[in-house]
Amino acid sequence: MEFIDLKAQYRALHQSINARIQTVLDHGQYIMGPEVKELEEKLAAYVGTKHCVTVSSGTEALLISLMALDIKAGDEVITTPFSFIATAEVIVLAGATPVFVDIEPDTCNIDAALIEAKITPRTKAIMPVSLYGQPADMDEINAIAAKYKLPVIEDAAQSFGATYKGKKSCNLSTIGCTSFFPSKPLGCYGDGGALFTNDDAIAQACREIRVHGQSKRYVHTRIGVGGRMDTLQCAIVLAKLERFDWEVEQRLKLGARYNELFAGKVETITQRPDRTSVFAQYTVKVADREKVQATLKDAGIPTAVHYPVPMHLQPAYAHLSKDQNFPVSVEAAAKVMSLPMGADLDVASQDEVATLLKEIS
Repeated sequence: MEFIDLKAQYRALHQSINARIQTVLDHGQYIMGPEVKELEEKLAAYVGTKHCVTVSSGTEALLISLMALDIKAGDEVITTPFSFIATAEVIVLAGATPVFVDIEPDTCNIDAALIEAKITPRTKAIMPVSLYGQPADMDEINAIAAKYKLPVIEDAAQSFGATYKGKKSCNLSTIGCTSFFPSKPLGCYGDGGALFTNDDAIAQACREIRVHGQSKRYVHTRIGVGGRMDTLQCAIVLAKLERFDWEVEQRLKLGARYNELFAGKVETITQRPDRTSVFAQYTVKVADREKVQATLKDAGIPTAVHYPVPMHLQPAYAHLSKDQNFPVSVEAAAKVMSLPMGADLDVASQDEVATLLKEIS
């Protein structure tokens, strides 16, 4: 059994993917070729934003967003300690300090009720994460941000395709950032990402920053990075977009089915009724996780842990939150376990996973 069956996805899309790749090989414009603009236009239309800027990874999308907002040394950015390390990493790389806020026990997303208490005169942005594919409490977060005149960057690396009160993830705040890492709901075959905004000035800054701060060739008006998304990777995402609506629908169905299979038997991540999750991971909470994982592995069922160590306990980041404890994050890190998931997961495999997990939990 595959944890995420990318081979089945390729088999379904191989003609379109191969044709798209061949077109790039034929025209030879491997950097900033026509597929880059085509993808940006289609993604912006899908999300409902004015601008989409493709970049070299989801991490780079976050970093470029911080740079565009002029986040720098001495600034603070409020975020969650329970996410992939890139969320905090980019804040530190920008010279700023991540200020952690604990999570909700049922969704594992940042607890919006705890954010305002962490705001100081040095706070320059709020960066919620749409963990496991479900947006955080964006209305509450945006209201706090508006009160203190702060931008909000949605780390939507796991939630592209999800909705919040009818609006698409990545169009819920000042800037939305996503990843096209192969295992993501919409993935390429390497690294890739995109950021979204309705702000013309921010979009222009991001476009310049991703090409070394150039406003035109060899005229560098700001500090930048080498952050472009390859034409080949854009071509692959364009091919995958053809059936993405179907894939999102399948993810919703499979996630709901897992929920039904585990109801009252296994602790699952809660999905709020006013939003959807695209289940970038389908995650449960179990006691004695190592034993459970070993039993599932022996049965040929792969699992993963997203994430085993909260960021405030990571060796490189521990000094940033001395004497602070985030008990909900710590508890979640000890219990979370992700199960096989993806649009091509078949019902028989899902039943096999659920049956065994219920037996041993």
